[in-house]
Amino acid sequence: MLTLLYGMDYGTTLQSIVFIVLIYLIFRRRRSTFHNIPGPPSPSWTFGHMLQLFLPAEYGAHEFNWQKLYGPVYRLKGCFGQDRLMVSDPLALQHVLNSNHFEHGPSIDNAVSLLFEEKCVMAAKGEIHRRLRAAMHIGFTASAVRECLPLFERVAQAATERFKELPRLPTDIVPVLSEATLNTISQVTLGSSTQELGQDFVLNNTQILQVAFISALASSHSAVQILAEAVAVRLPKWVWRAAMHLPTTTFNIIRTAKCFARELGERTIREKTEAGRQGQIDVFDMLLDLGRWEKKRKNALTKEEVAAQTGMLFIAGQDNTATLLAFGLLELARHPQFQKELRAEIHHFLGHRSQGLVYDNMPLLNAFIKETLRVYPAGALQERMAIQDTVIPLAGAIKTSTGELITQIMVRKGQVVSMAIASYHRLETLWGEDAHEFRPSRWLDGTAYQGQALGPYANLLSFLGGPRVCLGWRFAILEIQVFFFELVSKLAFALPKDDSASVHVRFANTLIPVLQNGEKGALLCVRALEYSD
Repeated sequence: MLTLLYGMDYGTTLQSIVFIVLIYLIFRRRRSTFHNIPGPPSPSWTFGHMLQLFLPAEYGAHEFNWQKLYGPVYRLKGCFGQDRLMVSDPLALQHVLNSNHFEHGPSIDNAVSLLFEEKCVMAAKGEIHRRLRAAMHIGFTASAVRECLPLFERVAQAATERFKELPRLPTDIVPVLSEATLNTISQVTLGSSTQELGQDFVLNNTQILQVAFISALASSHSAVQILAEAVAVRLPKWVWRAAMHLPTTTFNIIRTAKCFARELGERTIREKTEAGRQGQIDVFDMLLDLGRWEKKRKNALTKEEVAAQTGMLFIAGQDNTATLLAFGLLELARHPQFQKELRAEIHHFLGHRSQGLVYDNMPLLNAFIKETLRVYPAGALQERMAIQDTVIPLAGAIKTSTGELITQIMVRKGQVVSMAIASYHRLETLWGEDAHEFRPSRWLDGTAYQGQALGPYANLLSFLGGPRVCLGWRFAILEIQVFFFELVSKLAFALPKDDSASVHVRFANTLIPVLQNGEKGALLCVRALEYSD
């Protein structure tokens, strides 16, 4: 976060001195309760394990190996000797997600306060958060999702036609998918397409997404930013409120994007209010109806609160879905035989799609989606901070460095726990010895984890769980089902022959596909199917 204030230049002697003094003052603290938990030896006091955790060529190159060596709970070193607890133990994860003793970690907390309105559900805490979620639930129910099916199908069909127009050369599929999912969330949320909202809307949405990646977890980009983040998370909130007025490029984008989102939300509410109640068509319609007709209810939203959700809905509802679709198509290209089998299933069900529920009745399609979510969870690494002294229970006992067997871990107020969601999704004790392989059949042969549910879908934590479970997870699943159904039924996807087009997985707030040049993207050869196919 400190990079947002001062940029990338940390080369001067004065800055170095100030930086060292800050480190000394900020990181004086009590001994960690994690110090006896086994973990890999630290390669550096300055960086700890953070370079290995955030900057490998392929995300998880070290993390997944650490899990094999030390189990689902182990200690890592953060910058300047800070102890961090890495947790993929299912019982521990369930406790952290559901306990009111934990809140967002400081990195995400600062980023959310910068990017979103104070009344946004993502920024809210405690009773205010519970009230906002309860009020917003009406817009994300199973029945509300079913109403979106025709829209999902239209946008997916348009994306298919867009792919058909592209030259038959290796093509970056991410922009097309991002454009489609932006159009989807725009219509689902506001009832307006991106064309109706104009180019300014698309530009501002793109810019705020870029800022979200930079500010929410800048430590994923460079060693300098890892150090900056280590200092920044200890700075008081007033620093960030003051920083919003600095005339830097990044803060100009944030101010512009927040202002645009606020104006868009207020304008949409004004137009809907003036038009009168026309039926519950989109999320804003539903939320406004709740506020208009049930104002005496404790959890009713005001118009200002509805408008405050605009930016969050677009960021949460667009990019993660587009990225997951890209990862899924990439895996289909890597597994051509499975792609043919999935296409055969889709063609078998094509005549029944108008019934709607056909998507849930397709075993290969849903196994493929679950496996994509398992291998590529958006929030692969999530931080939570204890807001009071507490205890985390463990599913299995671990032996401390002193030889003691423990089944719970003491956590002091202010200590940060890293929920290693990508590692949980690869625990061999839960998902099988081939947990690191992409194998959709595990969901059909009974080898996938069948234990107590953690997240809302298939025992996965792709949508988190507990009080902060993703509000729109049902929307995401149906949208993904429809898009894969449409794309695979009419298009074939293959890997380019050139090795330079290979795709790597990196962590930049979320898992993203990255090309050889370091930019987000996924190059595939896309071919329209002939009737004979």
